[in-house]
Amino acid sequence: MAGIRAQQKEKTRRALIQAALNQLCPESSFSSLSLREVSREAGIAPTSFYRHFQNMDELGLTLVDEGGLALRQLLRQSRQRIAKGGSIIEISVHTFMDYVTHNKNIFRLMLQEQAGTTKDFRLAIAREIDHFKQELTDYLKAERNIPAELARAQSDAIVRVVFSAGADSLDLQAEDRARLTAQTILQVRMVARGANSMLPPNLSEPNVS
Repeated sequence: MAGIRAQQKEKTRRALIQAALNQLCPESSFSSLSLREVSREAGIAPTSFYRHFQNMDELGLTLVDEGGLALRQLLRQSRQRIAKGGSIIEISVHTFMDYVTHNKNIFRLMLQEQAGTTKDFRLAIAREIDHFKQELTDYLKAERNIPAELARAQSDAIVRVVFSAGADSLDLQAEDRARLTAQTILQVRMVARGANSMLPPNLSEPNVS
């Protein structure tokens, strides 16, 4: 019986998360959502909301955490594909842009709240971006033999480029998005080749395709 209750509670919690995501759009930021509206779309009474989240801010932070985790998992999977053959840059950029295309609301939330008025949101989003940078830094150090300081600088530049492209892609049609993706791949390659030119002479130049 306890297991059934736990399953039902998780189902309702997921419904609240999805309801919040459904209501996010270019004209509606997370801060404009009301607890009552989200509860109504999830099919529960507003008072039941508090069985799952302390307040709307906690719900929003959950969206940020889950969105960031999902993207990191996709990028890890893309690196596994790279190990079997393929361009690290092409596969990673396509993976990122596909994620943005299919998760516009959560990515838009991260963009809106990155410079928003709520400190907890800003810190949570900064942590997610730092996770991306750190994982890429670790990959460049371990797999590409790039010194730590240069790997960190390269990772920072790449993350800035792809996040900016993701923001630009939100309202594009498929053809324009494809052009933007190709341009982003070129820009990331330029960053990588620039980083290669700064490698110490005793290190072999890694593949940056």
